Amino acid sequence: MLNPADDAFLNAIAAAIPDVISPMEPRYQEEPRGMVLGAGGVLARPRNVVEVSDIVKFCGEHRVAVMPYGGGTGLVGGQVADSGVVPLVLSLERMNGVRHVDPVGNTITVEAGMTLAAVQDAADGAGRMFPLSLASEGSCLIGGNLATNAGGVQVLRYGNARDLCLGIEAVMPDGSIHHGLKRLRKDNTGYDLRNLLVGSEGTLGVITAAVLKLVQKPSELTTCFAIVEGPAAAAELLARMQAGLDGLVSAFELMNGVGFDFLHETMPEVRTPFDGSPDWMVLAEVGSGANGDMETRMGTVLETALEDGLISDVVLAQSAAQRDAFWAVRESIPAANKRVGAISSHDISIPQDRIAAFIDAGFEAVKQFGDVRLNCFGHLGDGNLHYNVYPPKGEPKADWVHLKRGVMDVIHDLVESYDGSISAEHGIGRLKAADLQKYGDPVKLAAMRAIKEALDPLGIMNPDVILARI
Repeated sequence: MLNPADDAFLNAIAAAIPDVISPMEPRYQEEPRGMVLGAGGVLARPRNVVEVSDIVKFCGEHRVAVMPYGGGTGLVGGQVADSGVVPLVLSLERMNGVRHVDPVGNTITVEAGMTLAAVQDAADGAGRMFPLSLASEGSCLIGGNLATNAGGVQVLRYGNARDLCLGIEAVMPDGSIHHGLKRLRKDNTGYDLRNLLVGSEGTLGVITAAVLKLVQKPSELTTCFAIVEGPAAAAELLARMQAGLDGLVSAFELMNGVGFDFLHETMPEVRTPFDGSPDWMVLAEVGSGANGDMETRMGTVLETALEDGLISDVVLAQSAAQRDAFWAVRESIPAANKRVGAISSHDISIPQDRIAAFIDAGFEAVKQFGDVRLNCFGHLGDGNLHYNVYPPKGEPKADWVHLKRGVMDVIHDLVESYDGSISAEHGIGRLKAADLQKYGDPVKLAAMRAIKEALDPLGIMNPDVILARI
């Protein structure tokens, strides 16, 4: 049984570990979509790994839950608890330093409280690039990115957060410190604790620092926005780009016309590259070395695609400003979605050769719920779609929200039938724990529970995240 982080606990930990306890603020009790509201608790803001260790050890001794908190941008409720015993909220924001930069070995060692944008800036200052890229990069923290195995727009070329991490420093549930910050590309010394902690959403320990991979900055970026015939044509265009551009496509984003409708309705200040709202579009980018002549080569691929009817119009960015404007369109879609208000949102992945068929089947499946609008967009290059259902134009979300569970079940059942995943890049958190129990492989779930029990026998680390207590 866990105990609440009540006033008695607050007084005890404040006396035992000075200068780490702060007044609870509303921002630590909310999540971006307003779907979960926290229930108070104690806020701890340590300055170093030793203080994190002391806090976790103290919580274990008092059987108080620990809820790690990064930038608060997670979309599955992993950072906010609205039920159960009141936890200690452990914010890593004060641990925000760069410990080491190695431009020769292409690594950077950073503390978990750095924003993703700050990590990118530090890499840029060393003449390198950290390629993880998310719309929330100005506020999300790298520790949270690793804890959720964040994805973003460049997974196609560079991989998820897990693929960009070489080493981890972490505090385990008993308060011990895992010193795993080796800057090695090869280290075959048994079980991979790093990859166990990455993606564990704070349920197996607290990531406090990491060694991250850096890459050479591309000398040239070539970016285009195109109207495509449909998802199947988009998939074919991606294949042609990869074949014709040396496999250097770093981003390939699919967008539906409904997303443009939402931008026009709620964010008219965002300039879109085409008149109206074409049914389907892609935003593609290639990064190359100097003198790669990628603009000419991409133009050749696009010209052939025009001739073959895969695309009907295309715009190549002619400046850095135009490239930024293209990406502003893509990055504004989630904000427009939020203003419209979804009945149900889904972060899913589908095998790439089945994406077009899945999209068609999904559009057909949601018709049973009436004249709803479906905004399908996402990272086509890695199979990750955001497949979100909205009320008809002009109708309030409140009149349709009762359909949420039914819509989610229909979409997730369809995902399962296409051998996909109900969580591509957002994680499981608290909001999808029941869905994981429903769709997860029983053997995998049993192994996960065994690992959780072995590492966290007291159950203090982010309870009810990923694996709901049974």
